[in-house]
Amino acid sequence: MTGVQNPAQAESAVAQRPGRWLALVVLVLAVLLVAVDATVLGLATPFLSEDLKPSGTQLLWIGDIYSFVIAGLLVSMGSLGDRVGRKKLLLCGAVAFGGVSVLTAYAATPEMMILARGLLGVAGATLMPSTLALIRTLFHDPRERSVAIGVWGAMASAGAAVGPVVGGFLLEHFWWGSVFLINLPVMALLVVVGIRTLPESRNPAPGPWDAPSVLLSLVGIVGVVYAIKEAAAHGPVWSAGAAGALGAGALYAFVRRQLTLPSPLLDMRLFHRRGFSAAVLADLLAILGLSGLVFFLSQYLQLVQGRSPLEAGVAELPATVGAIVAGLIAGRVARRFSVRSVVSGGLAAIGVALAALLWLGVATSYPLLGTVLLVVGVGAGFSFTVTADVILSSVPKEEAGSASAVSETAYELGAALGIALLGSIVTGVYRGFPTPPGVPGDAASAAHESLGGAAETAAHLPSPLSADLMAAAQESFVAGLHAASAVGAVVLLAAATATWFLLRGQKLGHDTEH
Repeated sequence: MTGVQNPAQAESAVAQRPGRWLALVVLVLAVLLVAVDATVLGLATPFLSEDLKPSGTQLLWIGDIYSFVIAGLLVSMGSLGDRVGRKKLLLCGAVAFGGVSVLTAYAATPEMMILARGLLGVAGATLMPSTLALIRTLFHDPRERSVAIGVWGAMASAGAAVGPVVGGFLLEHFWWGSVFLINLPVMALLVVVGIRTLPESRNPAPGPWDAPSVLLSLVGIVGVVYAIKEAAAHGPVWSAGAAGALGAGALYAFVRRQLTLPSPLLDMRLFHRRGFSAAVLADLLAILGLSGLVFFLSQYLQLVQGRSPLEAGVAELPATVGAIVAGLIAGRVARRFSVRSVVSGGLAAIGVALAALLWLGVATSYPLLGTVLLVVGVGAGFSFTVTADVILSSVPKEEAGSASAVSETAYELGAALGIALLGSIVTGVYRGFPTPPGVPGDAASAAHESLGGAAETAAHLPSPLSADLMAAAQESFVAGLHAASAVGAVVLLAAATATWFLLRGQKLGHDTEH
């Protein structure tokens, strides 16, 4: 065939060629890159606490600064991908992600670690919207697209498994920084294969990239999340109020600006579609309920139950296995029954599993925890895969980058809020434990900062005193997990109820309601 293809012909050729499945492999490598980085942090936290000696507040910042930054930039980066090309943005982001991973690995102070995690957020914001948007370009058939999204979600879950297991092995044989260097070979493979297999994809008439909108969205989201974090940790202090007011004002200005621009950074009309809005809300609330708890689970397995990093990683596998299996069949199940039953059922299953953690104790046997993790994984695999499919199916392909960015923003914003709120609950309850008689004042102060600090302090105390301090700290940490689990369960069950009504009549593929 000779001549120049029009955009519709070119996209049809992309969607029909056999290489689209190889291209999907490249996209899920990017997801793997981000998922591995997120999960290894939890395993490395006890080692970070011992080496860098962060305060409790710094430890929370190390955990959530990545989510803060990525949430603030996702909409901007999704829109940028629509304009400059999603393939180009994905490959540049992958190179940056690998480079900043090296900086993270060799961080020498808590402040340097926080900075490196923030820069990782900038790079990560370029990856996730591009992967989902390119799936929309590669797979026009709704059933194929559901399978591709299921594979995409399954690899995110696989990354959650690969991270702890590989990270656990590295932590037992090398220093903690090595867990961040595992990003490099994945990044290299992604770039080399992606250059050859991924098609370029962009909005043919995107309009200019509006810099004031970028600034407003970043200031707005980071300001609001920071305010919630500060209020949860320290109560209604003036700094939290000021940050919240600044963030809310910036978001209001952002929305007003989008409604007046001829080519907005984010088309606010997307939210007029009930299915789109409901799927975004479901993602945000589900991750909010899960993330803060997951962040502290590795500390529980290692510092409360005394497992090695590798054992802790293996112990978390049931969640990953459940998510992979459920994600691969989620589209088929949603077509067989209904979208709302799969999403609501998945969220309700997670909520019930979190409520079961109220029976968790210092010496709880593994079967209870393993069962809880399996149910959480199955519920997450069903709900997140179907909501991603709904979001992509609800918008024109030209806006796939922006829609994907909204989906990922909800995910990352939920993660940041979850760590801020539930993490602060765990930390607040933990700090209230009574100090055993005989523990010096400076040692008691360090022990109350974090469970890792308590373990480090206890190692330098005489034997009976050391055991008493660790027992008190562990009991208090578990009490904090109980409180966070209860809040998380309420959030998930509320989300399940809301999505049951909001997703009424929603279908996948060409039958999606507009």
